[in-house]
Amino acid sequence: MANREPTERVLASGRHLRLVERNGWEFVERPGITGIVVVVGTTERGRAVLVSQWREAVGAPVIEWPAGLAGDEPGGRGEDLTAAARRELHEETGFEAGTMERLMDGPPSPGISSENITLFRARGLRRTARGGGVGGERIRTHVVAPARIECWLDRMRARGAVVDPKVPAGLWWLTREGDGP
Repeated sequence: MANREPTERVLASGRHLRLVERNGWEFVERPGITGIVVVVGTTERGRAVLVSQWREAVGAPVIEWPAGLAGDEPGGRGEDLTAAARRELHEETGFEAGTMERLMDGPPSPGISSENITLFRARGLRRTARGGGVGGERIRTHVVAPARIECWLDRMRARGAVVDPKVPAGLWWLTREGDGP
């Protein structure tokens, strides 16, 4: 059987996303980024640092770990993932990490996106700035004791928030270390 060259066509393209059809599959790509980073962080007192922000795609505020794109800043092409994790953590929350360890990576939604996320474990977080994101992000920072996080998430859901599935995944890492709920 002869190898066939993959066929690809761009169906639509925007400022941050591209809809592609390749070999009969339609999916989204994020052109020009190095990757996506997610930071599972705890303060020097062991409290989890989460964020919430309005996400138009789901029409609700979403509770999530601080996260963002690597290599998306002007002149940032090829940005190191650890550097991006530190930058995103600080931009969104105003916290800096004492340590930043790469945990794992993988595709969060491989049926629709070529994205790959890398989870980082940040320890010893201390606030050095206000946070809140850049541009018009309007991100809120939440510092929650791991023992109370399930109740806190339930309250946030009752107020209409959606919880990103990466939150329980990050909590699993905290539990594994003995820091979780």
